[in-house]
Amino acid sequence: MNKIVYIAVASILTFSGCATNGGPEYNGNTYNQIKQQEIGTVIYARPVIIDDNGSGKFLGAIVGAVLGSTLGRGRGNKLTTLGGGLLGGYAGNEINKANAYELTVKLNTGNTIVVVAKGRGYRVGDKVQIIRDGSRVAQVYRVN
Repeated sequence: MNKIVYIAVASILTFSGCATNGGPEYNGNTYNQIKQQEIGTVIYARPVIIDDNGSGKFLGAIVGAVLGSTLGRGRGNKLTTLGGGLLGGYAGNEINKANAYELTVKLNTGNTIVVVAKGRGYRVGDKVQIIRDGSRVAQVYRVN
């Protein structure tokens, strides 16, 4: 049974970080389409939290259930498996939340828009570049 636990944990850890290079992430269906950029100045910024899209909860529940299944005997094993799944799901949900800022931006064109940008440290007066993918915000960068 312990071999199964080690294989499951090793597999999740191995495949969870396969294609990361620290750069921006684009949707696989729209990465090759032309994007538009807009430049503007932040006139209002407030911190917000982006909720988990479900992936952290799912992976956390699986890992928690697998680890919980290694504890207890008989009915106790079923309870620890269930408890591990519930605690893992909650932990995965919390870990996968992201800090972000809701930014009101006065564009160089004169229009004012509101965007949500992941990360910290946006302030009133910052110049930002917004890359749009249709009506969706693909990225937001601070520029000098």
